[in-house]
Amino acid sequence: MCDIQLLADEPEYVVAIKAAGVSFHSESGIGFVAQLEQQLDIKLYAVHRLDKVTSGLLILAKSSAAANKLSELFATRAVDKAYLALITDKPKKKQGWIKGDMSKSRRGAYKLLKSTDNPAVTRFYSMSLESGLRACVLKPFTGKTHQLRVALKSLSAPILGDELYGAMPSDRVYLHAYALRFMWQGDSKTYYALPQPMGQFSKLINHVDFAKWQNPWQLEW
Repeated sequence: MCDIQLLADEPEYVVAIKAAGVSFHSESGIGFVAQLEQQLDIKLYAVHRLDKVTSGLLILAKSSAAANKLSELFATRAVDKAYLALITDKPKKKQGWIKGDMSKSRRGAYKLLKSTDNPAVTRFYSMSLESGLRACVLKPFTGKTHQLRVALKSLSAPILGDELYGAMPSDRVYLHAYALRFMWQGDSKTYYALPQPMGQFSKLINHVDFAKWQNPWQLEW
């Protein structure tokens, strides 16, 4: 079992990178949180999570007090999050808002509804990388389960490798939590993490136009 990569070790929290395919909580084996607690030999407190299939940035608090503060930031949408994804089908639109209520579907999946009583809200941009492959940068404005996976599925362009939502099989689900930004004790905190290993993401990272997305906060959200 490889050590989890730590991006930041702050007095009140850590920022770590979860690999794709690793469960957040311990299920059949040791989960991400438990493994990181063993690695750092401290108690950690979850304040948000990623799906098992999703890689990328996670913040974990070092105390219940810090966890309460961070959880409040997430609950009040004071944490900006940006994700990268790859798709193989042409989406119904190339950028814009995706809004709708979500309800449970079959086999643990969800679906996007046309109603907006308590909607999942996402904004995204996309670009063509090569024939049959597009990249997306997405900012979720809400924190619903499977939100980004369902959002792209609703555009008839499920994330590469996301077979639950009808996508083409691949070596992983190509969804990565790339960037986080929030205010902490008067300071602006920003963290970025490129996907590792890159796999098909290399076609995005090495693309000349990735420079436009490298700092996603420069985009109009």
